[in-house]
Amino acid sequence: MVAGSGDNPKITTAEDLRRASTMETRVAFGFDVHAFAPGSSIVLGGVIVPHAQALSGHSDADVALHALTDAVLGTIGAGDIGTHFPPSDSQWRGVSSDRFLRHAVGLLAERGGRIVHLDLTLICEAPRVGPHREAMIDSIARIAGVGRDRVSVKATTTEGLGFTGRREGIAAQAVATVEVPRT
Repeated sequence: MVAGSGDNPKITTAEDLRRASTMETRVAFGFDVHAFAPGSSIVLGGVIVPHAQALSGHSDADVALHALTDAVLGTIGAGDIGTHFPPSDSQWRGVSSDRFLRHAVGLLAERGGRIVHLDLTLICEAPRVGPHREAMIDSIARIAGVGRDRVSVKATTTEGLGFTGRREGIAAQAVATVEVPRT
């Protein structure tokens, strides 16, 4: 006997096949960008990172969680972060972006879905992401209610090109992979 996992079912009977065909995998992409502003730290992936500047935005400007929120919302066709949390609404001014990602994950769960994997790439010359990567993975996993093995955080530069290369801001792109019941 070998221990199995419900995440990888063996299909041997007609009932197994019926059960497996009730779920579908969906993938969606999210992107966000914020400019630098005066300050002494930024929030990335729910982690406060010391930096010579802050990020400008209506909420806490967590570019990482904003991109992830849009990716999760995209998997269920639920619009984007601005649809759910409009910047014109003062109740979201300065709010922690973990609320946005939790909301998107909650909408996914309401539809019977679950996160398979979240993949995030931060694009910036500074700050260095490496020293904060593990804390970001832990934070995103906690906010999304998944194991840390279902979260990937990467970083790259643009080799001095464009607004991120000129150190004017940070961009983030995210991919969410989920399973949802077939409709």
